[in-house]
Amino acid sequence: MKDLAIILGIRPDVIRASKILNLLAESSEITYDFIWSGQHYSDNMKDVFFSQLNVPKPDFEFEIDTTNDSTIVSSIIKNTYEHLDKNKYKAVIFLGDTNTVMGCIGVIQHNIPVVHIEGCMRSYDWRMPEEKYRTTIDHLSDRIYAYLDSYKQQGLNEGISENVINVTGNPIVDIINDNQKLFDTGGEHLDDKILNFIKNDNFTLATSHRRENILDQKSLTNIVNLLNQSESKIVFPMGYKTQEMLKEFNLDLKSNVLVTDPIGYLEFMYLMKNSDYVISDSGTVVEEACIIGKPSIQMRHSTERPEVYDVGSSIKFDPSEEIKDFEIYISKVNKLTSNEWKQPFGDGNSSEKIVNDLIELSSTDTFNKHNRDDYAYDVSNAFKE
Repeated sequence: MKDLAIILGIRPDVIRASKILNLLAESSEITYDFIWSGQHYSDNMKDVFFSQLNVPKPDFEFEIDTTNDSTIVSSIIKNTYEHLDKNKYKAVIFLGDTNTVMGCIGVIQHNIPVVHIEGCMRSYDWRMPEEKYRTTIDHLSDRIYAYLDSYKQQGLNEGISENVINVTGNPIVDIINDNQKLFDTGGEHLDDKILNFIKNDNFTLATSHRRENILDQKSLTNIVNLLNQSESKIVFPMGYKTQEMLKEFNLDLKSNVLVTDPIGYLEFMYLMKNSDYVISDSGTVVEEACIIGKPSIQMRHSTERPEVYDVGSSIKFDPSEEIKDFEIYISKVNKLTSNEWKQPFGDGNSSEKIVNDLIELSSTDTFNKHNRDDYAYDVSNAFKE
């Protein structure tokens, strides 16, 4: 029996968990299986990130029905449950707030402890599927790794036991700190089309994938209008669904916007480091921009990462609003400078804190005692063979 299973399914989660996976692999005190849920399945959304960050390939990969959210979630639950019929673990780890984390339903049906990395983040926007997912797994988890004290407080406000939540800082800081030189090589992997486009000119990096933005014609139109307001070059690695919706809504970007298919992490971080600023609706991207000192426009009605506003690294652009003056957002972001903020996400040792805690939980009976006293069922010896 392996001690742990860690189930991931999308590209940002591979990035954020990469050091955790490598530290677990290096440890002689704990064993684990890495399971890929199948949520992201194309090479440029998955395999390239394993190789670029030297992440061990998954031990198991689920084959799931990716027709829609319900088929993804139901088949991940089914695959997880069936995998646990054949493979026993002391605990199963999830990271983030996507369809993949709903595999926790299959875990609790086996009465196996659930561990959630990135717990207690809240946008308080129930339109977002991620808000439903993160809330569900947090209330089913036996150990939560929350990045910040403010996130822990949000969990406490919902009645989650204080003993369940361990504040660690954000592992994305670790990844960025450890890979700065590697990011500088990202230009070597860029397509000539992108290199010829940016040359030595100033440019902006843009992404947009959130369904509340791209599936709503008004919101996506506002995003296009914002990008078209910029006079500088914009590199826009665009997900396939976003490309599809631009065509469906008959929206056109100006010639100074270069649309590409999704790219690897090293290429992406190279572009971010060399950009003037970032425009994105990705929570991870605005975190990364804040950490490396790049201003951003966060295209969100609500966010689970308000810290970027608090420290002044990002300005808010709400695509769902009626917007008359798009230029003002470009003007504001151009006035932000990195020497005006200090990144608030941690000290760069989050991965070690998480792995050390997992080793302790796995090797002692701490898990039995600290967090389930108020539950009706007994998970004693949960972390013991």
